[in-house]
Amino acid sequence: MRKILKLLSRIALLLLLPAGLPAAESATSIVIVADSRKLTGLLAWWANLYNQSHLQFALLTVCVIPVVGVILGAMADFLMGKTGIDLKSRVLREG
Repeated sequence: MRKILKLLSRIALLLLLPAGLPAAESATSIVIVADSRKLTGLLAWWANLYNQSHLQFALLTVCVIPVVGVILGAMADFLMGKTGIDLKSRVLREG
């Protein structure tokens, strides 16, 4: 069983290795940026933050997403409460 696994891993290595070599050479020439030429205000700031520091962009995104989720969830809960849908009670009113 070990011989078969060893053989399969060598075959996989031989098949995958040549495909990765050309990509390794050209990966240093790839630059990923956000096009912020036509953006204004908050969207321009967000795109420029992405262009300047991917780490700061990622940290701010990770912090903003839960806050926006809580705000949208509270708004949905408020609107459902106004329409008569009570999500706080688990009592079934069928019948």
